[in-house]
Amino acid sequence: MSTDLKQVNKLKKNSRRNETSNEPKFVERLIKISRVSKVTKGGKKLSFRAIVVIGDEKGQVGVGVAKADDVVNAFKKAKTDGRKNLIKIPITKDLSIPHNVVGNLGACKIIMRPSIEGSGVIAGGAVRTVLEVAGIKNVIAKQLGSDNLLNNARASIVALSNLTTKSEVLKKRDLISN
Repeated sequence: MSTDLKQVNKLKKNSRRNETSNEPKFVERLIKISRVSKVTKGGKKLSFRAIVVIGDEKGQVGVGVAKADDVVNAFKKAKTDGRKNLIKIPITKDLSIPHNVVGNLGACKIIMRPSIEGSGVIAGGAVRTVLEVAGIKNVIAKQLGSDNLLNNARASIVALSNLTTKSEVLKKRDLISN
């Protein structure tokens, strides 16, 4: 009787392990942690704001922002916010983007162009982090306007969300590819 229970328990344990292995592995990259303060009647209240980019390096990426009283909780909250804001992007065979794209958000303007294989990610600041976490290896990007890290990261997400594939365009126009 007890051996039967042990076998049942082993099967349950193994099934739990298999369930967790099906989840995709996400890469988290911290862009910035800033200390922010709020002036109240009793004095200043200090908290931390974390900006995190999360992605699976296979075409999914998201940016998360959160505040908390300590750095660890701010990072955790930003990770969960990034998971809520995940977008799926098309990637070509040579790990680039399908076409030129521009992303605008506030005063930030991000210009992205596909590049030949082996050129690497030519971008700066938060845009580079977003592209690397998304899994894009060959791209040229330029950020114009603001230097704000959060707005640049969000503008690059806007640019990546504007990407389409040839098959999507043909489907949208009700054409059949030859």
